[in-house]
Amino acid sequence: MDFNNRLEQLKSRYETLIARDNVPEPFSNGIYERYQFPILTDEHIPYFWKYDLNPESNPLLMERIGINAVFNSGAIKFEGKYLVMSRVEGKDRKSFFAIAESPNGIDNFRFWDKPVLVPHLNGETNLYDMRLVRHEDSWVYGIFCTESKDPSVSEADQSSAVAQCGIIRSKDMLHWERLADFKTTSAQQRNVVLHPEFVDGKYAFYTRPQDGFIEAGKGGGIAFGLAESAENAVVEQEIVLDRRVYHTNFEAKNGLGPEPIKTDKGWLHLAHGVRNTAAGLRYVLYMFMTDLHDLTKVIHKPAGYFLAPQGEERVGDVSNVVFSNGWIADEDGRVFIYYASSDTRMHVAVSSVDQLLDYMQNTPEDGLNSSASVQAIYRLIEANNLVGIMNNNTINW
Repeated sequence: MDFNNRLEQLKSRYETLIARDNVPEPFSNGIYERYQFPILTDEHIPYFWKYDLNPESNPLLMERIGINAVFNSGAIKFEGKYLVMSRVEGKDRKSFFAIAESPNGIDNFRFWDKPVLVPHLNGETNLYDMRLVRHEDSWVYGIFCTESKDPSVSEADQSSAVAQCGIIRSKDMLHWERLADFKTTSAQQRNVVLHPEFVDGKYAFYTRPQDGFIEAGKGGGIAFGLAESAENAVVEQEIVLDRRVYHTNFEAKNGLGPEPIKTDKGWLHLAHGVRNTAAGLRYVLYMFMTDLHDLTKVIHKPAGYFLAPQGEERVGDVSNVVFSNGWIADEDGRVFIYYASSDTRMHVAVSSVDQLLDYMQNTPEDGLNSSASVQAIYRLIEANNLVGIMNNNTINW
């Protein structure tokens, strides 16, 4: 195939993918609707990021820059458009950020012409997992993870790393200012999220203190703290509000996903939980709700996971994983939940504030043992018997 024909094929495949309509799965659990197609994959990356389009320097139209995956995206509604700032991982294993835009939040996501260039600091190697927060101080903040080689290990160890939190901010989503890195007393930080409002005149952060790059160690769960400024954000005290618990979906690790959504009943939080299995770590999403005024007080926490990988979502670079660091609460009450599967691709599920409040307030909490789980089922069966829903399946106790 000659250069021009191959180029036309590249363009056609790309435009066909971008223009594909997304449709809901045929049946839902009533809490949210999943959609059939991923919203972003490595194939959604613009061809002009990967190919030299000059026939003289690339007569065979070979790919010059390879992309491995698109996942873990922050999200924001900005000037009427649904934007996700994705983690794009190259075949060289380096991650960077790129913004894709959709007219409806569900499909037709198209990356902007250029990825986002964030200056590196302090010997950082990798930057990833952006949270986007429109703060009441009028800035849009980007809170992300930075990764550096652990300087305390021997030269023979080329895998040990240090994770910390970086901060950028913008007024237009195009020009970003990098601020000083976020600081706490913890050895390492991941999954840091900025609260969208001031608390007692200070910037509020949700953190995940941990001892090592992978293991949480003594890190007790999702924590909360206050900083005097965003330019030099320092949290001196972290209060754990959602602890890791034995034999749950979040016994090994947990971390907050996107910024919380404010409702008249309290703040909705979406988090990820990690447990170990014979096949390795399993990541799922779960939810909890905090008091409208006391952000460290959990008032509702449904048992079990909110969303877990299913079908093809289970397969990828890091299998059996879902992860979310972006959602959008729209003006009409709909909530677009953006989640990645298996560190490979991006998806959307759609719910509403009303549905999520119903889920939070009316789903039983975890009784933390098997008998309590069965008793919760008994109570539901009895309630259904009372209203005659079960018809011929009614059980005589």
